[in-house]
Amino acid sequence: MRVALADLVQQYESIRAEVDEAIRGVLETGRFILGPVVADLEERVAAFCGAKYGVAVNSGTDALMLSLVAHGIGPGDEVITSPFTFVATVEAIVNVGATPVFADIDPRTYNLCPESAASRVTERTRAIMPVDLFGQMADRTAFTEIADRHGLTLVWDAAQAIGALFDGRPLGAYRDSTTLSFFPTKNLGAFGDGGLVLTNDEGVRDRLVKFRFHGSGGGYHYESVGYCSRLDALQAAVLRVKLAHLPEWNEARRRHAALYGQLLSDRGVALPYADPRAYHTYHQYTLRYARRDDLKRVLADNGIDSGVYYPSPLHLQKAYAHLGYREGDLPEAERAAREVLSIPVHPGLSEEQIRYVADVIARYAP
Repeated sequence: MRVALADLVQQYESIRAEVDEAIRGVLETGRFILGPVVADLEERVAAFCGAKYGVAVNSGTDALMLSLVAHGIGPGDEVITSPFTFVATVEAIVNVGATPVFADIDPRTYNLCPESAASRVTERTRAIMPVDLFGQMADRTAFTEIADRHGLTLVWDAAQAIGALFDGRPLGAYRDSTTLSFFPTKNLGAFGDGGLVLTNDEGVRDRLVKFRFHGSGGGYHYESVGYCSRLDALQAAVLRVKLAHLPEWNEARRRHAALYGQLLSDRGVALPYADPRAYHTYHQYTLRYARRDDLKRVLADNGIDSGVYYPSPLHLQKAYAHLGYREGDLPEAERAAREVLSIPVHPGLSEEQIRYVADVIARYAP
């Protein structure tokens, strides 16, 4: 049996008529960059996420970078973040001229550890950038308290967590900015790149709107040096269709996760931990296993896709060697990188496929 880690063709087939009609509607208007379709998507995503404002940009990476710029963070500033994340989190910090400062992760959730982050605060710290990894929100209560105590900005990297909740509150209910990615394999994915910033601060919203369009306040008048980071209307049209299906797709992921939990609860693999305060959307269903690479090969031999997110923490990557970190500095992130393995959990899976995946794992790791 073949089991894919993601199946975007199957997803498209399930909503083909809606998507084709939405794309045709944009083609018939001839308005392809920003415009009313993008504005409507911004309003819908902001409402879905519990925020006042949404500003669409051309990628999740730009959402992070423009958020930092909109909060005035740049050269000389330090931003505390996780080493166990996709590289875009750290790229954004470096590309605005700030310095990333790595703290360790919580070994259960894989999210940034609040205690470790608090220990890294210095007089140069301007912001904390927690990552909501694999669909579970980082500890909003703890990080908000740290930021309030030290007068810091919070930029939440929620690229993997649209639809998630913490203490019953959605992503956009928290200060200061929250960023989303619409990369195709995300729970809400476009047919290309895309991203969005959520905020409840009108001033931040206004700055983002200008920065994404070359620093322009309208016409050919430029109030600041800006960027070209605009979501196109075709992507917005696709995303509007998919947004209507997102709650049911997230619930399907949660059902799949629950079934895996039943089937693998007494086996040799460590299952994902769900914080009782969180509504986990399972962008990834991530196991831990000491012989991870061997298990990955067994799955592949049986037609099952799996992924390692992430095989090397960023503080040990060549691109960030100049920051001076060494192996052993952040032991939980390093151990997670050796042990994590994500197995299929996308909403298009059948129960038969889930049971098959679980059976292969159980036979290898009894």
